[in-house]
Amino acid sequence: MADIQSIKVDDLTDAQIRELIRRANDAGLTEFELIQMARLRGVPETELEKLRERIENMEFSVAGGRPGATPSKREPRKQNDLSEISQGLFKNQTDLEMLFEEAPSPYFGGDIFYNKRRRLSFEPNLNIATPKNYVLGPGDLVYVDVYGQSEKYYEATVSADGFVLLDNVGPVSVSGKTIEEATNIIRNRLSTFFADMNGPSPRTFMQVTLGNVRTIKVHLVGELRLPGTFTLSAFSTVFNALYAAGGPNDNGTMRAIKVVRNNKTVAEVDIYDFLVNGKANLNFQLQDQDVILVAPFLSRVTVTGEVKRPKIFEVKEGESFAQLLSYAGGFTDEAFQDRVAVTRVLGSERAVSDIFKDQYEIFTVKGGDQYSIGKVLNRFTNRVQIKGAVFREGNYALSEGLTLKQLIKNAEGIRGDAYLDRATILRTYEDLSTEVIQVNLRELMAGNTPDVALKREDVVRVSSIYDLQEEYYVQIKGEVKNPGTFPYSKQMTVEDLIILAGGLKESANTQDVEIARRAGAEGAGTFSELIPVAINTDLSLRENPQYLQPFDNVSVRRKSNFVLDKQVQVEGQVNSPGIFSIKNAEERVSDVIKRAGGLTPYAYPKGATLIRRTEFYETESEQIRRQRNLQDLQQKMLLDPNNTEAQELLLQRLFKDLGTPTAVTVGEGVLAAQSKRETLTGIAETKFDLEAIKIRQTEAVAIDLEAILQNPGSDKDLILEEGDIISIPRQLQTVRLRGDVVYPATVRYESDRGMKYYINRAGGFDIRANRKRTYVVYANGEVNRTKSFLGIRSYPSVAPGAEVIVPTKGPRVPIRPGEFVGIATALATLVLVITQINP
Repeated sequence: MADIQSIKVDDLTDAQIRELIRRANDAGLTEFELIQMARLRGVPETELEKLRERIENMEFSVAGGRPGATPSKREPRKQNDLSEISQGLFKNQTDLEMLFEEAPSPYFGGDIFYNKRRRLSFEPNLNIATPKNYVLGPGDLVYVDVYGQSEKYYEATVSADGFVLLDNVGPVSVSGKTIEEATNIIRNRLSTFFADMNGPSPRTFMQVTLGNVRTIKVHLVGELRLPGTFTLSAFSTVFNALYAAGGPNDNGTMRAIKVVRNNKTVAEVDIYDFLVNGKANLNFQLQDQDVILVAPFLSRVTVTGEVKRPKIFEVKEGESFAQLLSYAGGFTDEAFQDRVAVTRVLGSERAVSDIFKDQYEIFTVKGGDQYSIGKVLNRFTNRVQIKGAVFREGNYALSEGLTLKQLIKNAEGIRGDAYLDRATILRTYEDLSTEVIQVNLRELMAGNTPDVALKREDVVRVSSIYDLQEEYYVQIKGEVKNPGTFPYSKQMTVEDLIILAGGLKESANTQDVEIARRAGAEGAGTFSELIPVAINTDLSLRENPQYLQPFDNVSVRRKSNFVLDKQVQVEGQVNSPGIFSIKNAEERVSDVIKRAGGLTPYAYPKGATLIRRTEFYETESEQIRRQRNLQDLQQKMLLDPNNTEAQELLLQRLFKDLGTPTAVTVGEGVLAAQSKRETLTGIAETKFDLEAIKIRQTEAVAIDLEAILQNPGSDKDLILEEGDIISIPRQLQTVRLRGDVVYPATVRYESDRGMKYYINRAGGFDIRANRKRTYVVYANGEVNRTKSFLGIRSYPSVAPGAEVIVPTKGPRVPIRPGEFVGIATALATLVLVITQINP
């Protein structure tokens, strides 16, 4: 230590630091005292700080203690070779999933050690106080702490020879010793180095604790799912070992599992004691090379019926039925507990006997017994029932002298819809035959007939007048907000029914309302009676109103001149494009163009197109359109914070109206369009390719806008329809070529040029081009095709915005050798016939 003043901590290795600390320890100095001595000898503070940090971060050897030092920071106790243990446990459980079915075991406790959905592993707790009875063995890490007047600690691992090597003390034999025994041995050895450790008043004390836990090998044999040798924690119990092996198999015992150590049985485990009483005897720990023997089961009995665990149980000799019942969890609430039926094997036959309640404690169970626990009878000793038109139906107790009138009083009386002219009592006799007793309830309640005494299991039925007739209703359809079916009431008028249906629509014709009433029986061949009705638009009361009858069907028709707004759209090169409402049924294309301000200077009228809806267009129904408009109104009112009282009431009505689903009215022509669509689809499926007929909702109609504007009202000036779109493009200057040309492209339009010029601009016709079927689609949608006369083709003219389309010839079908032979044979036959005719 003489040269410590010249120390350079950065130049020291870890081995040199350890040697410095060892030399200080040999001199009886602690780290703190070593730092103080270095400061007294002139070591700079910077070097002292570095030395302190190096000492604090230094990891000392397991056996290297330091006198006077505080114990090292120890990590929580860990299990050695955890990967080997885990591999044994979980791999076996995975194997079991393939070997055994998922069905629950019929044997009580059979799935405690293996359950695919939930595993009870019995994993030992390592973070407990060191058990005094723990037996040390090779691989265990032992901590020896000396404290009091002197301080020192040791860490040592039990070697394969059973010794721990303590620094400056030497080897101490601890293998096979419990923690308590090892403590006494180590104390005796250390007392020679610490004189004040023994004696009547010791001032130095010692404690031995267990560090990381070693593993042990345990052999599991007998009736197990996966017998074998398993690596387990030294803290393991019998239950850990059984879990590793998957537990006893269906033939193994659960009541007498033996632990054999050094050829002697040292313990016997009853798993039922754990399952029933929760006692697992976890204090008994396994040791290395222990053998766990699972013999075949002792005896088994079967318990079925009304117990909480109806299973097969293993029983020991001398156990009573009361003990067996505790294994089964006891009776269920529905069990008949006074008597239990048992089937027992007697020699070569079986016998049936009964066990009564006072014999449960003394009746001894025997292997092969079958116990059946019955259910209480589904019958009542004092029950009567009342059903139907009373305020409180149900079961009632049959008290002494109970009569029908008293029972009705107990049921809070009869309802107003009760049918009083006839009530029935269904009576059951001892032989289970029944009798129906009729009672005039009206006379009974008035006291004009004697009361009826009731008996056990009587069932009183009071019918409702509505049970005896068909349910009445009325229907309404047509121009009302919510058409449908509604309940019928007496003195109900057409106006009442319309109010129930949400009121009239704007399109309703109040002078053409019709009631269809079922025809009477006398009207042979007549299905219904038609009654015309005229009502007030405001649904106010009328003199001599028409009252409805059950099953009437009211039709509210539409006004003859009522139509919804029809709109068309003009887009493109007009001065005021947009959406226009159709003024009258005779409005034409020229009229709307005029309303749109006419064409702009850049318009190309020859390319104008009219897009029109087909009969397959899915038009919104009036009901959906109305609802969309109301929703738009609702949203705008919600955004306005300054609504008046009337507007707030309107908003509430909108919430009420839009919150309930409404019937969707089928639009005009929709059913016809659906029928036509289905017909075309059927034709396409049976005769053509499915894509041969394309059903479109809209299609382009070629128009000659120049001629229309020059001669308004002519045949070319089409009458507009709902949803029409008039599209007028800008002046077009290109021609597009598609199809079987060498290089399909779009080229600049040049006047006085024919089609062949444009085809040459695209590289000419391709090899498979069908030249004679070449056609032109003009900008307005018109089509013109190539014509041929005496082999001379006349190609159509080309205009700006046109598309020249060159179709492709069909694929060549090569002639097969067989077909070639057939043709040659036919030609040879023809030549032969001709030569025979003209020799």
